[in-house]
Amino acid sequence: MASANIKELTDANFEAEVLKSDLPTLVDFWAVWCGPCKQIAPMVDALATDYVGKLKVAKMDVDHHQIVPQQYRVASIPTLLIFKGGKVVGQLVGAVPRAKLEAEIQKHL
Repeated sequence: MASANIKELTDANFEAEVLKSDLPTLVDFWAVWCGPCKQIAPMVDALATDYVGKLKVAKMDVDHHQIVPQQYRVASIPTLLIFKGGKVVGQLVGAVPRAKLEAEIQKHL
C-alpha cells in the first residue's frame, strides 16, 4: 500500500469502511498484475493525500477479495467507484486522467 491515507479493503471490512463511512469514499478495484492499475496508483495515492478529511480513499485487490467486486459488477480493472451514503454515486473504468477523476470526486463532496 503506497500511502498511509489509503485504506486497504477486504470483503469483511467493506461495509464498515465504505458503506457506513461518514465521508464520501473512492474505492479503487485493482490487481497486482494490472498495468493500468499500476499506472493510476500514484494518482490515487496523491488524491488520498490531497483530500484528507474530505474523502476516504480505499483500494480492494480483486484477486484476494471477490465477493464485493462481484456485488458491484466490477468486470474490468481498474474500476473506481465513489460511494456516498452507502450507495454508488460515481463510476469510472480504466486509466482515467486525474482531471476527469477529480471532476467526478468534486460532484460528491
